[in-house]
Amino acid sequence: MTKTRRATGTGGAATKPRNHAYRGWKLEDAKARFSEVVRRARTEGPQRVTVRGKDAVVVISAEELERLLPRKQRLSFVAFMESLHVPGLDLGREPDRGRDVEL
Repeated sequence: MTKTRRATGTGGAATKPRNHAYRGWKLEDAKARFSEVVRRARTEGPQRVTVRGKDAVVVISAEELERLLPRKQRLSFVAFMESLHVPGLDLGREPDRGRDVEL
C-alpha cells in the first residue's frame, strides 16, 4: 500500500507517493493507526507526525533512542543523592533487625 500526502498550495491535490525517507503521518492518521506507526518505527526507522501540515513529533524505536542518548553510567540512588552535596544529608541507616512480636 502506497500512501500519498497533500502538497501545500495545490488545492489539496494528492502528490507523489511517500518515499521511504519521509515516513510522515497526519496526527489523526497516526492516532487511528498507532500500532502501525510503532511497528514501522521499529522496522523502517523514525516516523514523523504532523499537526496542521508541520512536523510536530517523531516516533522512534527504543533501540534508536538508546543509540542516540549519551552513554552515561547510572549511579545508584544513594550515590546520586550524595553527588548533590546537600548539607546535612545523612543517608546512613541503622541495620534493620526486624521488630519484636509477642505471640
